Amino acid sequence: MSTPHETLRALYAKRPAILAPMEDVTDVVFRRLCRSLGAEVCITEFVNVEGLLRGCRNARRKATLTPDDRPTGIQIYGADAARLAEAARVAEAAEPTFLDLNCGCWVPKVASRGAGAGWLRDPTAMVAMAKMVVGSVSLPVTVKTRIGWGPESDMPIVDLARRLEDAGVSAITLHCRTASMAHSGAADWSWAARAREVVSIPVIVNGDVKTAADADRALAETGCAGVMVGRRAVDHPWVFREIRALLDGGQELAPPTRLERIELCREHLVANVAQRGPRFGVLVTRRHLSGYLRGLDGAAELRRLLLHCDNLDGCLSILDDARERRGAA
Repeated sequence: MSTPHETLRALYAKRPAILAPMEDVTDVVFRRLCRSLGAEVCITEFVNVEGLLRGCRNARRKATLTPDDRPTGIQIYGADAARLAEAARVAEAAEPTFLDLNCGCWVPKVASRGAGAGWLRDPTAMVAMAKMVVGSVSLPVTVKTRIGWGPESDMPIVDLARRLEDAGVSAITLHCRTASMAHSGAADWSWAARAREVVSIPVIVNGDVKTAADADRALAETGCAGVMVGRRAVDHPWVFREIRALLDGGQELAPPTRLERIELCREHLVANVAQRGPRFGVLVTRRHLSGYLRGLDGAAELRRLLLHCDNLDGCLSILDDARERRGAA
């Protein structure tokens, strides 16, 4: 029987392109869509441990996995180690491939309460929490974090990576910005290389991976086991197939065609309505439309029409008219 570490090493053996956890984005529908385009590993939205332990409907939805939703990690977040360990046992019942601890979310309403990147303010407490969670479940436990909380003069990540490995963590995903940087400035991938050099567990590089060329360069510069893609996937999920083509065969793919862009809009709308209901399913798809339709003739007008339509049939009619009127080049 394989150990948790061995399970993760096998998963990362092919240098996967991984869909990052993103709140209100990486639900089961979007995970399925990205996986169809080449995302080998996906992670859920952030699951609040208090909501999960109370049986909150939204937390249960986030932590529910379908049989085809593999390999997927469930990411949990909270500020109390004992509650995280308790919630990890609840999440384990969904049989994810691994459990991921959110130690990187910089959003003030999360981090200011000690959750997410708030753990970076006290690395010793973070390591103790991770050890407690690892000891509470049989699945692999991973950590997603940042290179530090504040200025570069106080960057704990290299020593922290060693300590997390000693605590039993099976892999580390490193967003190569500090928590205080949020999404500003450039991600410094050299920190992922430094962390990787001091541990034997997989390290995943994250931050500013926007293209296949970025992924190739990030892996070459860091020697990491894989790359994680976040915000770029929201607008351009085709990035996963582009990464795979470049990493596996040195091939640079052409951008998606007009027809592919329109069809992806249709597919995502239909799936979201089936999963989330007629009104909310349309609403949650809107955040993707700008990216999906980018570069098309008449894209601005098409987006305007879609953003002012609140039902599936109307949206599909708009897309069908656009396809027929302009052709599918």
